[in-house]
Amino acid sequence: MPTLRFYALKETFNRVPVPVTEPERRSEIFGKNVFNETAMRQYLTKDSFKSVMDAIENGSKIERHIADHISTGMKEWAIAKGATHYTHWFQPLTGATAEKHDAFFETMDNGQAIEKFGGGQLVQQEPDASSFPNGGIRNTFEARGYTAWDPTSPAFIYGTTLCIPTVFVSYTGEALDYKTPLLRALQAVDNAATAVAKYFDKNVTKVNATLGWEQEYFLVDSALALSRPDISLAGRTLLGHSSAKGQQLDDHYFGSIPARVLNFMRHLETECMFLGIPVKTRHNEVAPNQFELAPIFEETNLAVDHNSLLMDLMHKIANKHNFKVLFHEKPFANVNGSGKHNNWSLATNTGINLLGPGSTPMKNLQFLTFFINTLKAVNEHEELLRASIASASNDHRLGANEAPPAIISAFIGSQLTEVLDELEKVTSGKLSPQEKTDLKLNVVGKIPEILLDNTDRNRTSPFAFTGNKFEFRAVGSTANCANPMTVLNAIVAKQLIDFKVEVDALIKNKKMKKDDAIFNVLKEYIKDSKRIRFEGDGYGDAWEKEAKKRGLSNHKTTPEALKAKISKKTISLFEDLGIMSKVELEARYEIEMEDYAMRIQIEGRILGDIARNHVIPTAIRYQNILIENVQGLKNIYGTDFKLFAVEQMQLIEQISEHIAKINKGITDMIEERKKANKIENIERKAYAYCEEVKPYFEIIRYHCDKLELLVDDEIWPLTKYRELLFTK
Repeated sequence: MPTLRFYALKETFNRVPVPVTEPERRSEIFGKNVFNETAMRQYLTKDSFKSVMDAIENGSKIERHIADHISTGMKEWAIAKGATHYTHWFQPLTGATAEKHDAFFETMDNGQAIEKFGGGQLVQQEPDASSFPNGGIRNTFEARGYTAWDPTSPAFIYGTTLCIPTVFVSYTGEALDYKTPLLRALQAVDNAATAVAKYFDKNVTKVNATLGWEQEYFLVDSALALSRPDISLAGRTLLGHSSAKGQQLDDHYFGSIPARVLNFMRHLETECMFLGIPVKTRHNEVAPNQFELAPIFEETNLAVDHNSLLMDLMHKIANKHNFKVLFHEKPFANVNGSGKHNNWSLATNTGINLLGPGSTPMKNLQFLTFFINTLKAVNEHEELLRASIASASNDHRLGANEAPPAIISAFIGSQLTEVLDELEKVTSGKLSPQEKTDLKLNVVGKIPEILLDNTDRNRTSPFAFTGNKFEFRAVGSTANCANPMTVLNAIVAKQLIDFKVEVDALIKNKKMKKDDAIFNVLKEYIKDSKRIRFEGDGYGDAWEKEAKKRGLSNHKTTPEALKAKISKKTISLFEDLGIMSKVELEARYEIEMEDYAMRIQIEGRILGDIARNHVIPTAIRYQNILIENVQGLKNIYGTDFKLFAVEQMQLIEQISEHIAKINKGITDMIEERKKANKIENIERKAYAYCEEVKPYFEIIRYHCDKLELLVDDEIWPLTKYRELLFTK
C-alpha cells in the first residue's frame, strides 16, 4: 500500500472544523487595523490630516515636513496596535505582493534605544530591485529600485507589521509594478470622464472608476494537496482521471457549505473586517470543492490592493484550517475553472453611477453616453483586452466548460439592443423638436423600465452589461486585477477624449445644440461597435466562424494574445495618455512571455517526474503481480492456462503499451525542451514551449490516466480526483 496517499486520506478523514471566534457585529471591527480617516483624525495634526486628504482627493503633493508629522502619527498608531516593524508593501511584476520589514527600533549614542519612523522612511525606500522581473530595462549595476508611498490606499497592520502601500519604480524611473500604470490610467479616465460628465452636470469635478471583484477558488485538504507533487509545485493537477461523479448533478452550486469550509470562511471574513476589506458574499461554486467570495464595490486602486492582500490572507488562514487554496484557473480537468470577474463602473463625486440609468431622460442620455462609449472602446481595443487577461493558466480556462471564449465580445441584452437600434435610426444633423421629444420620452426615457426585469445574463460572454456596470468575466482567478483594469480604464479614457472632441466640433462648427451633437456622435458609435455585440452562446464553431467574419481576434494562446501589448496602436494609446512608455510596454511583454515559457517548462519537468517516478513504477509493479498470477495459472492448468488468463494477459499488454507511449512522450518532450532552452529570443522561446513542448502534456496525461483505471487502487500512489474533490 502506498503510504503517502493513504496516510493523507486517513489524516483527512480525522479532520474536525477548527473553532473560530466571530465578533457580534462586524461593523464594530471594520477597518480597526487600517490607518483610515478615523485613525488619522485621532493621531494627526490638523495640517497633516488636511494634507493627506488633499493628496487622496486631489492628488496634491505632501510636503516633506508634513510627511514627518504624518509618519510620527502613523508610528504611534501602529505601535499602539502592537506593530513592531514597518514595510513598503508593493506589487512587483511577479504577480504576488512583496515586502521588506524594518523595525521601528533604533539605537542611540548613549547605549539606549528608541522607536523611530521618519517622513523619509514613510515616503520612500530603496529595496534591491535586482531579483524582480524587469524586462531588460535595468542594468546589473543599476540594481536599485524605489518604493514610493501611495496615500490614496491607506496603510494597514498585518500581523505585527505596519504595511504602507507603495508604487515600485526602477533606478531610471520606469514602472516595475502593477500599481504605477494603474494609478496613471485611473487619472486619465478621471480627467476624460469628468470632462464628458460636465455636459450633464457642471458640479462634477471628479470621476472614480469602481471595481467589485469576485474571487473564485478551490479548497483541498492540505494533506491531500501535499500528496500530489503537481498541486504542490504547479497549483494544478497535471494528470488524474476524472471522477465518475463530477459536477453533472449541479448539487454543489449554492449548496450547503461544508462545516470545515464554513469555519475557514468565517475566520477569513473576520480578518478581512479588521483590514477593511468589505467582503459580503460567500457561496459554493459549480465544481465540487469550489467556492467564491465577493466584496462591496470600492474605488479601483483600493479594490486592487484589497484583492492582492486577500489572496495572501487566504493562504495563511487556509493553512490554519488544514486546507490549501488553489487559485489556478483550471486545477482540475473536466470541471469548471475559476475566474475573477471584474465588475467595473464609473462614479462621480456627486454620487452618480454613470453606468446606471436615471429617473429623467437627461440622466439616461448621460448613461447612454458612457455605455456606448465603453462599447466603442471595447470594439476598438478587443485584442488589447484579450492580452490583458492572458496567462499560461488562464489559457486552460478560456473557452472550456463554463468559461468565456478567447474571443472578446460584449453582451448587453435584448432590451438595450432594441434601444440602440432605435437610436441608430436618428436623423443625421439637427433633430426636429418632435423627433427629440419622441426620442427622449419613448426611447431614452424608458430605459429604467426595460432594465427593471432585465435579468438575462449571458454567462458565456467575456464582457457583459449587468444592469449598472460592465462585468469583465474573462479575467482569471490568479490575476492581479490591476492588469485588466489598467487596460480597461485606459481605452475608455481614450474613447471619451475622442468623443468630446467630436461633440465639441459639432457644437462649434455645425452650430448644433449639445443634445443633438451627442445623439449624432452616439449614433455613429452604435454602428461602429455592432461587431463587438453578441447575444448568443459563446461556444462552438458557429460563433468562431461568425467572429472571424466580423474581424474579431481569436487568440487562443498567451504568446499569440500578448503581441497586442506592443503593437503600434497600443504604444500610441499608452504614450498619449502618459500611462506607460514604449520601453515599459516592451519590458512587460518580455516579462510575460518569459513567465509563460518558464511555467510551461516547470510543468513539463513536473509531469515527466511524476510519470516516470510514480506512474510507470506502479504500473510495472502491478504488471508483475499479473505476470505472477498468469504463471501460477500455468503451473496449475498447464497448456490450458490461456483459457483462464485471457483478461490478465490483455491487461499486461495494455499496461506495456501505455508505459511505452508515456516513455516516448516524455523523451520527445525533453528533446523539445532542450531545443527551446537554447533559444535566446524570449518571444521565439515562448512560442516553442507553446507549440512544440506543451502538446506532449495531453499525450502523456492520456496514457497515465488510462493506467490509473487499470492499476489496482490499493497501490496507486497519487491521490485521485474523487478524493481531492469530494473529501470534505
